[in-house]
Amino acid sequence: MQKVVEFLQKNPVQYLATVGRDGKAKCRPFMFCFEQDGKLWFCTNNTKDVYKDMLANPEVEVSVSSPEYAWIRLHGKAVFEDNKSVKEGCMNNPIVKGQYQTADNPIFEVFYLENPHGLIADFSGNPPYEF
Repeated sequence: MQKVVEFLQKNPVQYLATVGRDGKAKCRPFMFCFEQDGKLWFCTNNTKDVYKDMLANPEVEVSVSSPEYAWIRLHGKAVFEDNKSVKEGCMNNPIVKGQYQTADNPIFEVFYLENPHGLIADFSGNPPYEF
């Protein structure tokens, strides 16, 4: 898990793919918050379409590439949880803090990926790191 966390932290703008409520693929820029208690946490806003799409179909995939041409593909089930500790931890990110001001903001939501699975690969020809 540490290798996954380090990759996400070094490449802070990822892309989150969902299935929209219209049945079509959607891909949006997103940011990984942190790992806590063995869970990979992200955050969003409950007024956004992405939140509504994940409630309708929680299967998502996160992808990002590094400047060195390595990439991660990570999929799992988005599980929303009203976790005060995680919300407070997210406030350490100035971008999140600027958008939501406080962990108690009623539109602020956090979620983790249940049963995350994926790989980190590159063009080296070496086998990918699968997790």
